[in-house]
Amino acid sequence: MVDLPSHHLIYGTLRDYITDEPVVDTDDERYRQKLARFFVEEKGFARKDLEVRLKIETLFAGNFVVSKVDLVINLRGRRLMLVRYGPGSLVTRQRPALAAARVLDRDALVPLTVVSNGEDAHLLDSRSGKLIGEGLENLPTKGEGLSLLAELDFTPLPEARREPELRILNAFDREVCCAGAPCALPDAREG
Repeated sequence: MVDLPSHHLIYGTLRDYITDEPVVDTDDERYRQKLARFFVEEKGFARKDLEVRLKIETLFAGNFVVSKVDLVINLRGRRLMLVRYGPGSLVTRQRPALAAARVLDRDALVPLTVVSNGEDAHLLDSRSGKLIGEGLENLPTKGEGLSLLAELDFTPLPEARREPELRILNAFDREVCCAGAPCALPDAREG
């Protein structure tokens, strides 16, 4: 294992399933890779249909936050589905994932949002926030996604709703090491 100050076990590096680039090998990254592989091998999407490791930057009240979007699935030039991974409870991951789907593109909503812990998944309507599917097995295949393209609403959020969604991302994704207390890891940055 690599000896770096972190709150995650780091096993070294691994090759990204989509880009073949080296990435830091952690338990969370292994789940992200599992999800990418799942969409290609089980759901029929091509690797070229998936964008990985997108970022949304926000700055509010002096807090600069980089929110991560693990996967975005594109079909026919449209961003169809945004996927965010997070360990643990899916319900607590829904709101920031919806915010990301609503603001990733200024000119279009990503109409479907997936939150997953790598073992389970929730599929959400990005506009309403309504849960429309549960379980990895119930996520759309590429064929189903192509059929949905004509039905889905890609209309962007009204400009007045953009900033509140960005604020939600900023609040939910702010990392605070050890809740402001001294970090037990030597040489780790404080939050």
